[in-house]
Amino acid sequence: MKALLTVNSNGWEPDREICFNCVSRYTRVHDQLATAFPHFAEQDIKILPTPFRLEAPDELRGRGITIAFLDSGFYAHPDLTRPKNRILKYVSVVGRTRPEDLHKPQISSWHGMMTSVVAAGNGQMSGGLYRGIASEANVVLVKVGQASRIRHEDIEAGLRWVIRNRKKYNIRIINISAGGDHEDSYLFDPLSQSAEEATRAGIVVVAASGNAGLDAAHPVYPPASSPSVITVGGLDDKNTFDSADDDMYRSSYGPTVDGLQKPEVIAPGIWVAAPILPGTQTAEQAELLSLLENAGDSELRGIIMQHPGLDEDLDHAAELAPYLLRHITWIKIRDNNVISGHYKHVDGTSFAAPIVSSIVAQMLEAVPDLKPHEVKIALIKTASRIPHIEIDRQGWGRVNPRAAIHAAMVLRAERKKSEKKAAPRATPAPRARRQAVKK
Repeated sequence: MKALLTVNSNGWEPDREICFNCVSRYTRVHDQLATAFPHFAEQDIKILPTPFRLEAPDELRGRGITIAFLDSGFYAHPDLTRPKNRILKYVSVVGRTRPEDLHKPQISSWHGMMTSVVAAGNGQMSGGLYRGIASEANVVLVKVGQASRIRHEDIEAGLRWVIRNRKKYNIRIINISAGGDHEDSYLFDPLSQSAEEATRAGIVVVAASGNAGLDAAHPVYPPASSPSVITVGGLDDKNTFDSADDDMYRSSYGPTVDGLQKPEVIAPGIWVAAPILPGTQTAEQAELLSLLENAGDSELRGIIMQHPGLDEDLDHAAELAPYLLRHITWIKIRDNNVISGHYKHVDGTSFAAPIVSSIVAQMLEAVPDLKPHEVKIALIKTASRIPHIEIDRQGWGRVNPRAAIHAAMVLRAERKKSEKKAAPRATPAPRARRQAVKK
């Protein structure tokens, strides 16, 4: 417990007092980790797994729910395909759909791979540790751009494809970790109109607010600027459990050109565990750094010599003393955000949005007939604001999965009660009169 507190509570030392809430949360997470991962070492938890940092209920995993992801490209990562392939469909609206592309590590693949796995990955490559909150949800992957650019009209085309195919794949959620080319009123913008149409069709649309929060204009582009869309900003929780550390990521915020407050909620937008694209030099370098981090002093030089050309700095440093090699390794792990040979930590509202999408999948698993507007109301009602942050930047605040699920159940119960009251009562049929029989 002391090790977990030390690693994940900035500035805390064993001789200092700690808050009881922090200890309580750490105890729960420690027990969950120990149960699920009996052999984990506390000092190895560099980045807190998303389900634990948001205290998402473990019993709901998005079962029976399909999330469609609109992004520049994708990869069939093991966290989505093993032991069961949960990718129901891959399609491109920007060219010919070639299923084999899903298995090729391309420059356009990494972003969509990360967003889909952040939401729905099962942590296969980490023994289940770095899973998404909706780790049993199905996914549909819709390619709407290239690595260099995603166009306004292509996101619209992706939305329309999902609307047409929603029933075929039981698509209940659309995650859009991309934005259009320009600001525009939702009343006239075709992309925003498509997002509104998707919501009317019963699909919950979740979009990233963007990362321009430090710009003077801090614009929110379509479809995130649409009124029915759940727009997600970025939370910086400093990779700790202490809510006193909570701050804002540099996410874009409103008001929009229509005067709408955006984002509605915030979710972790930094220190988010995500997969490294397999088969790339980045993946090979991460595996090398992970090997060095876990090796004994006598093994360091040999490991570097067995992997020539992967890292020029390490090649030149191979003859240095072990303590210097360890220092170089540590710097490279830090600078490259490496968690392990298969994962790194990433930042951006592109990753905050799929976290909210995964929470929505939990809500829909718990309450399958929940309406999109009810999902939004439940998330807003149960979010908690960061006291020292302007309301415009954070909306209604930090998402609370467990409370949102409970609120969704209450909303459904209230709707059913209201529907029952509004239903017209059947008029009883008049009783037939008995006629006297004359004798």
